[in-house]
Amino acid sequence: MKVKKIPMRTCVITKEKCEKKDLLRIVRTPQKEVLIDLKGKINGKGAYLKKDLDVVNKARQSKILNKILEVEVPDQIYDEILDILK
Repeated sequence: MKVKKIPMRTCVITKEKCEKKDLLRIVRTPQKEVLIDLKGKINGKGAYLKKDLDVVNKARQSKILNKILEVEVPDQIYDEILDILK
């Protein structure tokens, strides 16, 4: 029987490789809109964050998503992420 491949992605804060299901994908669409991609299907440039409150807070402080997605990420996105994790 064939073993199913588990998709692995890297968190932009911790640089830790995790299973895709353990991470949140933040996407910048071609229209320069920033969204939280819960299903992993939205087109655009993506960045992954570990599902951890400390990691999200570090991302907010360091503004690393602004650099990676090349657009200003609104505070509302971080608030939505924190709501999802609670």
